Amino acid sequence: QNVINTFTQTARSDRCSYYGNVAVGKDVTVGELQQAYHAVVLSYGAEDNRVLGIPGENLAGVYSARAFVGWYNGLPENQHLKPDLSCETALVLGHGNVALDVARILLSPLDLLRKTDITASSLAALACSKVKRVWLVGRRGPLQVAFTIKELREMINLPGARPVLDPADFTGLGDAVKDAPRPRKRLTELMIKTALEKPREETAAAAREWGLRFQRSPQEVLPTADGTRARGVRVALTRLQGSGDSAQAVPTGEVEELECGLVLSSIGYRSLPLDPAVPFDPQLGVIPNSSGRVRGAPGLYCSGWVKRGPTGVIITTMNDSFDTAQAVLEDLQAGVLDVATSREGFGAVGSILRSRG
Repeated sequence: QNVINTFTQTARSDRCSYYGNVAVGKDVTVGELQQAYHAVVLSYGAEDNRVLGIPGENLAGVYSARAFVGWYNGLPENQHLKPDLSCETALVLGHGNVALDVARILLSPLDLLRKTDITASSLAALACSKVKRVWLVGRRGPLQVAFTIKELREMINLPGARPVLDPADFTGLGDAVKDAPRPRKRLTELMIKTALEKPREETAAAAREWGLRFQRSPQEVLPTADGTRARGVRVALTRLQGSGDSAQAVPTGEVEELECGLVLSSIGYRSLPLDPAVPFDPQLGVIPNSSGRVRGAPGLYCSGWVKRGPTGVIITTMNDSFDTAQAVLEDLQAGVLDVATSREGFGAVGSILRSRG
């Protein structure tokens, strides 16, 4: 709500204008924008998803979490997705906030979903869903999950769904939890509490369930006998090398098969290059920058995921945008931005767009 209020306040300002249905890099180049404005900030996010790079990921029944989220949120590009929800077990590959959101939507009671702004077509599809079990699978352990305590708590308290966490997954974490930063400590303690405590009577009798599977790395999406659909995922069991956030998952040589009829890949988003004139690091998926200043391009700035990579929550992105805005103001005061001559702004851009139809 705070985000909505802040955005509304900004959008109502006489100094703020919005122009949609314009593809920068195609309809108008970044160079043309720079000629029309004294400063240009690129904040176009991460519009693509990372791929698994394993056999079978293109089988029917396998979707990216990005596309699935876009489907139930009503994004035009995903409105025709039509995910097959006819199976009982779904596998979500990933342990981030998006993975938990996807699981929550799959298992939420319809009465709860009706109170949200989910699209009518998605609600109708979920009303016919047979999914009653969702496993969230991650390569590393409980101390490396990327979701936050707010999202985990919402999932634990989801009506009609029972959390299934194995106490053995948390054995021996006492010292590591004790020395962990407070947010990580609270998050891990909540997982341990959920794994150990006896569920309430109504929770124990819940028709739906979800759980976290740790130290399992996807190796192949397994096909049905006719080779057309997903029937499960073969995973490699892993051990952790190192500790904390930098711990690496190393295969042990053991594998297991997890049965499911629906696979949702939630292993991260990635930004794409926007314009040949804008530097881009394909390995990191970001625009090379220093505090938001695009390297080698005075007057050009970036913010958000395209600046630092697809991590963090709303407050992270807010602070990141403040950092970029500060850089613009500093350059303005230092004379880096030449404001002695006026620029035409959208008048020039509008003329370019009209000339190109």
